[in-house]
Amino acid sequence: MSRIEARLQELGITLPNPPAPVASYVPFTRVGGLVHISGQVSRAADGDHLGRLGGDLILEQGQAAARVCGLNLLAQLKAACDGDLDRLVQVVKLNGFVNVTPDFNPIPQVMNGCSDLMVEVLGDAGKHARSAVGVANLPMGFAVEVDGVFEIASA
Repeated sequence: MSRIEARLQELGITLPNPPAPVASYVPFTRVGGLVHISGQVSRAADGDHLGRLGGDLILEQGQAAARVCGLNLLAQLKAACDGDLDRLVQVVKLNGFVNVTPDFNPIPQVMNGCSDLMVEVLGDAGKHARSAVGVANLPMGFAVEVDGVFEIASA
């Protein structure tokens, strides 16, 4: 068992199956040692996290939605690494989009749900640069969407 898989097991985390794209794009592209993962929405096996922060949803619900996005990112990364998450060198950058009402301000705190997951699972390799942006709407009413860039080692 890989080091990262063992850490996931220790934390009681099971990665979902990598979500299939819902439009005309691929889930990830590899360019040299970088993997660019398309936006992952807050879709979970136990139900989708839908709604607007500051309206239907409170901060803690947004953080849970962002964590789900992080799990989906890790599932896509595993696929991009041919099943070997230990090829991960570093989470380079995460871009978070949070579905918000105009007066909702703690957007960075929502994104901490994803960022904290990366560090919890990956340690120092999970520390990353980040953007967190509030938006008026996300596809299909999802609460959060996160895309990312990851550095991986050769197979």
